[in-house]
Amino acid sequence: MEISLERTAELLSNNSNIVITAHVHPDGDSLGSMLALDKCLSSMGKNVQLILDDAVPDMYDFLPGTCKIIKPNSQKIKADLLVVLDASDIERIGHVRAAVDAPVLNIDHHISNTKFADYLFLDSDAAATGEILFKLFKHMNTTIDPDIATSLYTAIATDCGFFRYANTSSNTMRYCAELIDFGAKPNLISEALEARPLAAITNLSKMLDTLELFFDGKVAAITVLPEMLTDNDNTEGVINYPRIIEGVEIAIMFKFVEDGICRISLRSARVDVSQLALSFGGGGHARAAGCTVSGTVAEVKEKVIGAVIEHLQADYYG
Repeated sequence: MEISLERTAELLSNNSNIVITAHVHPDGDSLGSMLALDKCLSSMGKNVQLILDDAVPDMYDFLPGTCKIIKPNSQKIKADLLVVLDASDIERIGHVRAAVDAPVLNIDHHISNTKFADYLFLDSDAAATGEILFKLFKHMNTTIDPDIATSLYTAIATDCGFFRYANTSSNTMRYCAELIDFGAKPNLISEALEARPLAAITNLSKMLDTLELFFDGKVAAITVLPEMLTDNDNTEGVINYPRIIEGVEIAIMFKFVEDGICRISLRSARVDVSQLALSFGGGGHARAAGCTVSGTVAEVKEKVIGAVIEHLQADYYG
């Protein structure tokens, strides 16, 4: 059931024991949104748990409160509300759904949202879930301290490519300006996110060596194998390299995280890739989307590249 921002605020205000989660393979928006909402609800006296079915990439350790995020275990959690942030499908939260017994409130901005939740607040015009939370906090008269401001600024800025992507709006800029006034430090946030261990830079050349072009150079793909990785955040931003090649319409990154499991990122400056991701059980935005596909390296690449080329052919030739 889709609900209003006002009803969303009521649900959060009227429940005491709340679990917050977000999608696997967490990014700045999902993590920043989780931590900001935790700080907001905790300040209201709520009992809040942060659960995520994935590791928090080291690059986000600077965000206040990441140490509170735990992984689900075999113990069932009884709560008043499970808040799912920045996820368009129930499968995107992994084992958390089975671990938590509670009605689901989904706060999201993905156009591909499958409307799986008991309660859904969806704003597909928002550049990030962090934008929605900023509006929500203002409606709830939340005191936005420097910790919340840092988390929300990170959420918004990362999801719009630091104001370079097409989802950047005038509101995006206004909200981030206000968050700076509330204590966010853009220079410190950027420096923390840009820092990379030496291994990440060394491994980048191995990843770029896998670059392949298809469909007369309109599709570019890179393949990341487990042996190329030394930690869980080495691939952040790697997809931008095939994306910026002149003539490329759709960029793909295949990240094989374990045997038979591949996380796929899709990017385009012009083509809607959200429907492509949705066809593989994923989702996202028109210009940036992702999914998880099972199979061998050859099987996954053949299946996904074939679907991408078919999608482009339909776009070009109808």
